[in-house]
Amino acid sequence: MSEAGVRQTIAAVWSMEAPKLIAVLTRLTRDVGIAEDLAQDALVAALEKWPQTGIPDNPGAWLMTTARRRGIDLIRRSQLRERKYEQLAGHTPLYAEDEPDLGEGVGDDLLRLIFLTCHPVLAQESRVALTLRLLCGLTTEQIARSYLAAEPAIAQRIVRAKRTLAAKQVAFELPEGRQLQERLSAVLEALYLMFNEGYAATSGDDLLRPLLCREALRLSRVLAELMPGEPEVHGLAALLELQSSRLRQRVAPDGRLVRLRDQNRARWDRLHMRRGLAALERGRSLGRRYGPYLLQAAIAACHAEAPSEAETDWVRISALYEALMQGQPSPVVELNRAVAVAMAFGPAIGLAIADELERRGELAGYHLLPSVRGELLQRLGRPAEARAEFERAAGLARNARERDLLLEQAASCEAI
Repeated sequence: MSEAGVRQTIAAVWSMEAPKLIAVLTRLTRDVGIAEDLAQDALVAALEKWPQTGIPDNPGAWLMTTARRRGIDLIRRSQLRERKYEQLAGHTPLYAEDEPDLGEGVGDDLLRLIFLTCHPVLAQESRVALTLRLLCGLTTEQIARSYLAAEPAIAQRIVRAKRTLAAKQVAFELPEGRQLQERLSAVLEALYLMFNEGYAATSGDDLLRPLLCREALRLSRVLAELMPGEPEVHGLAALLELQSSRLRQRVAPDGRLVRLRDQNRARWDRLHMRRGLAALERGRSLGRRYGPYLLQAAIAACHAEAPSEAETDWVRISALYEALMQGQPSPVVELNRAVAVAMAFGPAIGLAIADELERRGELAGYHLLPSVRGELLQRLGRPAEARAEFERAAGLARNARERDLLLEQAASCEAI
């Protein structure tokens, strides 16, 4: 194999093994920063040696053993020796080709790492950045590019997150009972927000950031495998699969945003749809009350199963949004309910809900409120008012593609 081929293989191995390496090393060192450094040292060693020696039969075991040995060397030279040397040394056999991949319990270690990176002691933006770094293997540059942020700012965010976890002495363990539910909600929220930022970027010139969607979806699948008895975990996985099924149809070849009503449903990804519907059924089968992610997945399923917008079960979607409002009230959910109600029972009823949101001022500055009002006013034959709302929405939109679409809608309104 050529040196270039070896390096490509190393990159592929690293993308698969890095989260497991960091998870196991965090368990052994009890410090996620040290764990990442040790894993990176093992990667450097592989880049130096494998082009000469070839890819080992068990590359994950090679990386693990190398990281452990370097950990012992580091601890011997540091003040951490008394605290961690014995712990690491006891788990470090000599390397052998038939050594188990990463040891027993790697699934539990991955689960602990997910809960660690999404710990409530961290700010939301730090949770997402640290998750992208440690569990998705993204570089600081990639994370910064995904969020249109300066690379030094993202680097500092990740460093501060690691320091906070160390300073607060956050345990590398799975919470239990009530704490599990509280922490699980933080994990699910981080993955949900990560996917949403990729699905509809809040700012910049591009509507989509597929890398964020792909990594959030991958982690939701991992979480569903590791926690099969949690309905909301399956609900999130189902929601992200179903949303991913129409990801490619959201943007036209020229980069324009394509609304749901205008998408070619025949070209939605059927594999994602099947996976999503299966995950939804797994969540339902557990027989517990629907949480917010199962409800949103059920809404997404209504869209996935409908041949067209006109044939969508808008009455059911309205009811599901009503249920979502009961459990997780928010003005954004209420705005989505207004759209569904308008489709099910007429634009005047939906507009009344949107007007109430406008009166309360809870979504001031949120471009989708005037956007929804513009569409409903247009359907009611009030083009001048609709045009003003679309123009107001365009002025509030931070994403260039959304702004372009809103200005197109404004221009389409007939002048009085």
